[in-house]
Amino acid sequence: MHQIAVLVLEGAKPLDVGIPAQVFSNRPSMPYEVRVCGPAPGLVTGGDGLSYHVAEGLDAFGRADTIFIPGYRSPATTEPPSEVVAALRDAHSRGTRLAAISTGAFALAATGLLDGRRATTHWHYTRELADRHPSIRVDENVLFVDEGSVLTSAGAASGIDLCLHLVRRDHGVALSNHTARRLVAAPYRSGGQAQYVPRSVPEPLGDLFAGTREWALTHLHDRLTLDVLARNARVSARTFSRRFLEDTGYTPMQWVLRARVDLARELLERSDLSVEAIARRVGLGTGANLRLHFHRILGTSPSEYRHTFAP
Repeated sequence: MHQIAVLVLEGAKPLDVGIPAQVFSNRPSMPYEVRVCGPAPGLVTGGDGLSYHVAEGLDAFGRADTIFIPGYRSPATTEPPSEVVAALRDAHSRGTRLAAISTGAFALAATGLLDGRRATTHWHYTRELADRHPSIRVDENVLFVDEGSVLTSAGAASGIDLCLHLVRRDHGVALSNHTARRLVAAPYRSGGQAQYVPRSVPEPLGDLFAGTREWALTHLHDRLTLDVLARNARVSARTFSRRFLEDTGYTPMQWVLRARVDLARELLERSDLSVEAIARRVGLGTGANLRLHFHRILGTSPSEYRHTFAP
């Protein structure tokens, strides 16, 4: 059983606390176990006129595989207790995954674990988060950000998106869809943003050439070369290649290949197209070519991926 700890801080928002407790609730279909804890056992004054009586304190972190930090009132003027910050750092150093919902991102930011990473929070507080923690790359246009061992989400309802994403990441699309149906929620919210489907190359990677990357994502079926991409960006091929690598960590053609594999993953999950048809659709030409790159990047074959992740 994957152990979930939900940390209730002073001013905790009821919906933010309830979302992970409900999504990962202990039931036969869910391989998770949830505990609600606070800085110390006992009464915690929440927001919106509610209070919480928690049975466990920070020692619950010692058994947790994932810790959720729900949002709380007045994050711009309220610092999390120092013992909470230290306990979160210690848990992360042991390999525990940390996930913040809404303004819980401020408590996570206080640990320093978001420094140099992308993160988000409720749109009302994104500027405040960026001003208080300038080393965090705050993205106000996404529902959630997955940085591997630390995750953040926007306002309360996007906590559902984040939780479903973690179920999908842990156990695949089938259990995620089953959970979404139980919650009467959409497995993926409309809008087509990249984080809705886990990707080999997360978007956005940086502001430089973002328009060209967006254009390329709609032309993956075409012949995309370095010269074609550079021409779209209106710079020389040499300049484009150098600055693209500096900004994203990938060469342009590495990025294109991974974007094509990502689109293939989506088509394998959501359509009944053949591997050959998908290969043509994503610009990889043949099924053999798709299988080669798919296995090199994901360590599995398209058919096995479809068997595992398609509903």
